[in-house]
Amino acid sequence: MLRISLILFAFAASPAFANVCVIAPDALRTAAASADAAKAKQALRLVTLGEKLCEANGRGEATKKFAAAARVLNTDMAALENGAMMTK
Repeated sequence: MLRISLILFAFAASPAFANVCVIAPDALRTAAASADAAKAKQALRLVTLGEKLCEANGRGEATKKFAAAARVLNTDMAALENGAMMTK
């Protein structure tokens, strides 16, 4: 839990945080396309929730949903800053 909090903090403090609502959904959808169906469905549900939070100006909560989707897909959220998805 601490590791996830640190990742979220680092991501939120980065310039990419301003674009998290643009970068994360596309990158996570790309990762979900190569995941098994059950994990992809779960991750995409979280991505959709994150997008709705972005629309409501809830970037902090949206970032948490995107991070949860990344965990489901075994993806490193920090890789979103670089525009590339990396698996653990």
